[in-house]
Amino acid sequence: MQVTLNATLFAARVQLLLNAWNGANKSEEFGSLSEADALFLPAGDVAGEDEPMRKGTAFQTWLVGYEFPSTFFFFEKNKITFLCSASKAKILSQLKASNPPVPIEILAQAKPKDPPTDAMARFVAAYTAHKRVATLTKEVHSGKLVEDWKSALAASDAKVDVVDMSGAISAVMAVKDEEELRSVRLASNLASTLLTHHIAPKLETILDKEAKISHAAFAEQIESRLGSGEGENAKGPDMKVWSKGKGLFDVDWASAEFTYSPIIQSQSTSTGFDLRSTAESSQDNLAHKGFFLVALGMRYKGYCANIGRSFAVDPTKEQESVYALLLSLQTEVLSKMKDGTPAKDVYNHALAVVQREKPDLVKHLPKSIGFGMGLEFRDSNYVLNAKNERPLKSGMIFNLSLGFQNVPDANGKTYALHIVDTVKVTSDKGVCLTDGTKSIKDVMFYLNGPSDDDEPKASSKPKKSALPTKASPVKNKVVGNKVLRGKTRSAAQEDAINSAAAKLATHQRELHEMRQRDGLAKYAEEGSGHGGKEVKGWKRFQSYKGEGGLPREAETLRIWVDRKNQTVILPINGFAVPFHINTIKNAVKNDEGDYTQLRIIFQTPGQLAGKKEDTPFEDPEATFIRSASYRSTDGHRFDTLCSQINDLKKEVNKREQQKKEMADVVEQDNLVELKGRRPIKLPEAFVRPALDGKRLPGEVEIHVNGLRYQSLSGQKIDLLFSNIKHIFFQPCDHELLVIIHIHLKAPIMIGKKKAKDVQFYREASDVQFDETGNRKRKYRYGDEDEIELEQTERRRRQALNKEFKFFGEKLSEAASTSTGDTVELDIPFRDLAFEGVPFKMNVKLQPTTECLVHLSDPPFLVITLSEVEIVSLERVQFGLKQFDMVIIFNDFSRSPQQINSIPTSQLDDVKNWLDSVEIPIGEGPVNLNWAPIMKMVHDDPYQFFQDGGWSFLSGPGQAPEVCKDCSWHFLLPLMKFTEWG
Repeated sequence: MQVTLNATLFAARVQLLLNAWNGANKSEEFGSLSEADALFLPAGDVAGEDEPMRKGTAFQTWLVGYEFPSTFFFFEKNKITFLCSASKAKILSQLKASNPPVPIEILAQAKPKDPPTDAMARFVAAYTAHKRVATLTKEVHSGKLVEDWKSALAASDAKVDVVDMSGAISAVMAVKDEEELRSVRLASNLASTLLTHHIAPKLETILDKEAKISHAAFAEQIESRLGSGEGENAKGPDMKVWSKGKGLFDVDWASAEFTYSPIIQSQSTSTGFDLRSTAESSQDNLAHKGFFLVALGMRYKGYCANIGRSFAVDPTKEQESVYALLLSLQTEVLSKMKDGTPAKDVYNHALAVVQREKPDLVKHLPKSIGFGMGLEFRDSNYVLNAKNERPLKSGMIFNLSLGFQNVPDANGKTYALHIVDTVKVTSDKGVCLTDGTKSIKDVMFYLNGPSDDDEPKASSKPKKSALPTKASPVKNKVVGNKVLRGKTRSAAQEDAINSAAAKLATHQRELHEMRQRDGLAKYAEEGSGHGGKEVKGWKRFQSYKGEGGLPREAETLRIWVDRKNQTVILPINGFAVPFHINTIKNAVKNDEGDYTQLRIIFQTPGQLAGKKEDTPFEDPEATFIRSASYRSTDGHRFDTLCSQINDLKKEVNKREQQKKEMADVVEQDNLVELKGRRPIKLPEAFVRPALDGKRLPGEVEIHVNGLRYQSLSGQKIDLLFSNIKHIFFQPCDHELLVIIHIHLKAPIMIGKKKAKDVQFYREASDVQFDETGNRKRKYRYGDEDEIELEQTERRRRQALNKEFKFFGEKLSEAASTSTGDTVELDIPFRDLAFEGVPFKMNVKLQPTTECLVHLSDPPFLVITLSEVEIVSLERVQFGLKQFDMVIIFNDFSRSPQQINSIPTSQLDDVKNWLDSVEIPIGEGPVNLNWAPIMKMVHDDPYQFFQDGGWSFLSGPGQAPEVCKDCSWHFLLPLMKFTEWG
């Protein structure tokens, strides 16, 4: 890989260093620099992976953008000298291009087999020419260059006084520029997203199911969300989690990493709670009650962010009040973290707040409440404690860690709480860059309802209702503890409907505002463009590598169709000119008396509008040949040529179409079969899509990293857990089939067709109980026989449901264990089902916890709700018996899913369901032409959200604003108007 250094950035940062050194930035923090004649920054061999980043490495990275092991930097006020190997010297020479503030000299040492150079001697001479040199005295380096340096320095007679410059270097790097702040913000967003959208829901699932998992195993699962492994076993980042974050649309995932392994602690941690950032997750199993502390640090392009939260199950009122104090304490401390405030004042203010609110907690407050961050995770020169007098400055980044440790509870045990956030110092106050999952309702879980420890226990006998007396008349009658208002039943129902509609409208406004905010935040840094997606580029193709590659037929200077090389060779001005078939649109033949004309039309910009109008060209302003025409008396030959050209064009187009269709098909790894014990099986199951040959049942087996279906004829289908996105179980209650349905992340090939949904099923009814008069029915008469048959059928359905559900649960458990991700067994909610036409037939659509599905008959429909941006309800108007639903996905390059002809009687049910799963709803009386709308959104999403985003869809209660803004006007040409009454 070729290393490119940012020479301009290097020059700017060297200037900052020189300003601090020369006293332009007069401050006590730079005192160690002012006394030094030169600055020495050595670097030995690469440090171990478990060793934290050294300040020297951070300073080196800050200056040149990369770590250079076995390299010495020497700064003089009129020169910078590098001592390094020849290969590094070639890279560092790029720094001379930006006209640095002082000249640069690079001394390259000789390679082992080459004759020695005088580089070391010259570097030692430059070093010993000064009386006092500042360096990082606490850092110890090793390696050949360091040993050679020590030997050369010992051989010199000059004596040099060495002073420590770590405090001054921290001050130089402490204030972050805009490029550094961008990396810190991205690291903060990564940490916040992982905590909010993976750790918190995962912890809630573990507590709800009382699953047994160790703290260390949970931490490993969290780390795997960023991807793991190398080569063929490499696993990319889990976009199911990261896609929910803000501003993570253009992340360079190779530059993202964990600062340390996530720290998970609970009441069962054998060593007790530890609020330090050096704590580790133990091998003890996670407790299911009490307090849980989570902390994780992310690093993006070297810059760190940290976040930590406390969770609790069934906390007491006292413990809730302690957490509430932590929340208010953070607000108070942030108000003090502004430009010019000494670090000790921040700590003392926190101490004073705790002393004022809960004096008994003062002894449980740690001795420091945070530290400076940047390329170093912990800068010891900027610790927030009672002794540090260094001032805070705008642009500094701090890890603010507030908490209480070893707090006793009513049972004689101890617990701990903490709130950790990444904070940016500004001129007014500190601003949290990490957010989410902080309020009491987000972190406090109640198994038996909120605690009432501080409330008096209610009497076991219910109190009788107070009866009205003459002395105290009441307006409402009280009957059986229910208040009857003076309204008719229909009026009360109308009030209830209006109240529900008002709540839905209010919630929908909030969801629309949230989508608007998220959209602006997501695309703000990108500005205009193609939504972070890959833009179409000019497709290059080559017919022949040179003139020698032309076929012999080209020598005749006649039109020739070379099918092998997909080229048409045309004679032009005495030359054989090849045209690749992709440059040709089509060929047309016309008869003109005794002559036949063959016209070959080429692909050029500015043709009639259509699907290929956006075909890119390298230089659209260039002159293009629209067509070439030839005339001959040999009409038969021109007939043949026209057919050959058009047939070749069709073949190439068909091949390209097939290639596009198969582009998303993945080639799976090999299935690792279970050894040592028999796999869990589901016998006598049929599969859809069906395999070639006779329709015969087979067995489904769960193995180590996937499942295998094997039919009686020996055909196999392997599905790997890493490619499974959803697992559904549809019982045979009110259905003809009992189903285990698997929805894949990427399609696979089954036979000659690709499939993204694979289904295993069994018929619920047995033919021996059919109403066709077979032997079991031949001599049966009367109601008793009918009842027995119904009971037998019911028992059979229950047994099938039990068998398939058990297999589905085992499948879900095996997939979760194998991938480290939770793959829940999802069951459709039949009570929420509604009818519609997603493809060509009217079918029953059923919501599940995570999806909207139709699984009974192919083609199947599986829509993941987390991937939905907004839903537009169309043709919603008085008098129509049906309406349509258009589902727009947050991947704007994906075509919306239309579900037509939903009965209007189910409109309220559909809206209530969509609202309950936090999906914004748009509503209108007409159908929109979504193809041009989505093209506009995809081409420039930032401008789209700046112009109001989805407000044109007129959400509930928003019609007046939409009409007032005239947001419909630019969409009028895109509407497909229905018949009006």
